[in-house]
Amino acid sequence: MADTIRITLAQLNQSVGDLAANAAAMLAAREKAKDADLIVFPELQLIGYPPEDLIMKPALVQRAAAELQKLAEVTADGGPAMLVGSVFVRDGALHNGVALLEGGRIAATRFKYELPNYGTFDEKRYFMPGPLPEPVLFKGAMLGLPICEDIWQPDVCRHLAELGAEIFICVNGSPYEIDKDVLRIDGVAKRRAIDTGIPLVYLNRVGGQDEIVFDGASFVVGPEGALWVQMPDWEESIITTVWTRSEFGTGHRWRCEAGEVHDLAEHPEDIYCAMVLALRDYVNKNRFPGVVLGLSGGIDSAICAAIAVDALGADRVWCVMMPSIYTSQESLDDAEGCAKMLGVKLDTVPINPAVLGFGEMLAPVFAGRQPDLTEENIQSRIRGVTLMALSNKFGPMLVTTGNKSEMSVGYATIYGDMNGGYNPLKDAYKTTVFALSTWRNIKRPKIGLGPDGPVMPERIITKPPSAELRPDQKDSDSLPPYDVLDAILLGLVEHEQSVDQIVAEGFDRATVVRVERLLHVAEYKRRQAPPGVKLGARNYGRDRRYPMTHGFRTG
Repeated sequence: MADTIRITLAQLNQSVGDLAANAAAMLAAREKAKDADLIVFPELQLIGYPPEDLIMKPALVQRAAAELQKLAEVTADGGPAMLVGSVFVRDGALHNGVALLEGGRIAATRFKYELPNYGTFDEKRYFMPGPLPEPVLFKGAMLGLPICEDIWQPDVCRHLAELGAEIFICVNGSPYEIDKDVLRIDGVAKRRAIDTGIPLVYLNRVGGQDEIVFDGASFVVGPEGALWVQMPDWEESIITTVWTRSEFGTGHRWRCEAGEVHDLAEHPEDIYCAMVLALRDYVNKNRFPGVVLGLSGGIDSAICAAIAVDALGADRVWCVMMPSIYTSQESLDDAEGCAKMLGVKLDTVPINPAVLGFGEMLAPVFAGRQPDLTEENIQSRIRGVTLMALSNKFGPMLVTTGNKSEMSVGYATIYGDMNGGYNPLKDAYKTTVFALSTWRNIKRPKIGLGPDGPVMPERIITKPPSAELRPDQKDSDSLPPYDVLDAILLGLVEHEQSVDQIVAEGFDRATVVRVERLLHVAEYKRRQAPPGVKLGARNYGRDRRYPMTHGFRTG
């Protein structure tokens, strides 16, 4: 019976569906942990998480089994055992589980008991719950192996404790949400550790996967709730924890030696890092050479350009100014200043020739009609076509720059400024955009590749927002002030409040009723919008799934 166990935690990125690449990354991590007894990997690390309907392909399940067997055979070399998350078939049912690979074989498997089926999660669509798991004996220590959601309810950990578990090792695929790191540690992990008197290892992955991003931030807490180890957020990390057996009363207890405790990103750096990492991985994993975006001189496109540079480097970001007759010299100057600060390529493609061409083309059928929103939208769609043409011709992915406030109320042109492959701001309200821009002009994110200094002229942050699609246009001509609009939207979207509830908080009824109506009628636009990173509890897409056609109103 060993008195010391060395457990390496591998906080890694992933490639959903690329089993060979994921296996190779795990073996490379194992090579770095030669002195460990056990190396642990995140939930479903072999196939990637979330696999969505890929998991329904029998070929993927078969390849996962074959790849897992290869990994098991590697452990015959006498090096570290491996705890690997994968998919398993038992009695015709699919399970989300972990396998202990030791001595050249699959020594034990355990399956997830609590299957999350809310928000971004729909695991009951794919998996069957396993039985309540039993501990696994490893080098004299009884390991409890709850998987992610298993620790969010008390039953699994209490069951494992009753059966003699001495260390909990919980592997996770826990996406980022604002303030979720605090919830994981204080609201969940410490409760399970204190409740059972058993230390808990919480291992999470890092990296972007479509509309969600994983922040890492893995940790170890003691049975009294003390934070023994805190791994960094927003980057891959491999650390080895050292566990020793000590006498405790009439028995013994395993304790982890105090290890690294990294500071986690505070607000709003955490939000900014989520945007950066999500965009970086979406572009790189889909093998785009870089990105292109319209740089208007406004705050949304400026912060998107900064995010893109921090994600990919200035040499992979192409900005395009597309002035019309309504574009101010101030906007031209601000766009140029932003591009210079970021060090990106900036081209100018005036759209007036196309605007005149469309005007001439449509004049016969528009005869007798006054110019209105139609002509404004034509300008936006010309810009969308222009950017898509550059994307098609040269290969960079088009970044969309609309924020959540605009997308909520439909203040965006479908097939125009909504064109693109990915939107970093999709879940960021306009007030968040202002806060991020102010912060980024002072500080550089821990994972950023961009400049240390300001990334946009200060005037971009302070001037009134405008789409510049007609003379002297301001966003405030069409929308309530953004601080008011965002507060109402927070109630309607994130908290599912009624009009009466929001009015009771002091907001004008007519304004709230109008915003609710705009929110519902814009659903069809949001269904056709590009993906974007989830930041809060109710993003459009995976979290909030409203019908496009319905007649329910609360006001």
